[in-house]
Amino acid sequence: MSTIRFEQRGDVGSLVLANPPRNELGRQFADDLLDAVHEASVSSIRALIIRAEGADFGAGGDVPEWPGKDASWFRTFIAEVNQAYAAIEALRIPTISAVRGAVVSGHYELALRADLIVASETATFTWVEAGTGFTPLAGGLQRLAERVGRGRAAAHVLLAETIDAVEAERIGLVYRVVADGELDSTADGLGAELARGATRGYAATRALLKAWSSGGVVGADALMLDLSMDLYDSVDTQNAIDEIARTATNGEDYVHPPFVGR
Repeated sequence: MSTIRFEQRGDVGSLVLANPPRNELGRQFADDLLDAVHEASVSSIRALIIRAEGADFGAGGDVPEWPGKDASWFRTFIAEVNQAYAAIEALRIPTISAVRGAVVSGHYELALRADLIVASETATFTWVEAGTGFTPLAGGLQRLAERVGRGRAAAHVLLAETIDAVEAERIGLVYRVVADGELDSTADGLGAELARGATRGYAATRALLKAWSSGGVVGADALMLDLSMDLYDSVDTQNAIDEIARTATNGEDYVHPPFVGR
């Protein structure tokens, strides 16, 4: 049975972690996640939500799988997890993580792969690596530092802190905190809002942010025109330009026309 499934409702898709209560991150998790991301990538969705069944988003690695395995097995396993996570970032659509309850280590790193994190007030974010002799293994440390700054990320990981949703929002890790009963509807609403947007424009924005992540402002500036100028000829942008010109001429308020993704 798959531990992760892909669902689609209209233009919004979901990757659902479906092995509660812990949603253990093990070998099958890595395989099932990559399969689900592939399914999402060939679908018609325009936004994607990562969510979980149960009271907790996820409790981290399935450590009982590890005893008796050698370092080569472990390296391959971690590489496969990273491959699945990277496939999420490679999508050309906006992504949202919707988290509640425990968000621990490897699952924390999964949440960080999305563009936006929405958390319920029950969410807690925990790193356990300092107590195990490890460091985050799936890109979490650098992505955390990108969001909250190097010093705050260092303290969070080195001290094996657990922070609550309010603190996560305060430091810029989380976009929005809502009541637990409102998490799914809030994530669905954000997904629908993003799905109505200009997909090519969103893709360019996400690519610019990736360029900034790797090359700073100078790196993003070097790619900015190449990533953005082709948007001028897109159907969405030309429709918007025509409507802005029309409303300005007539003294009307501008309301963008529906985006079609071309």
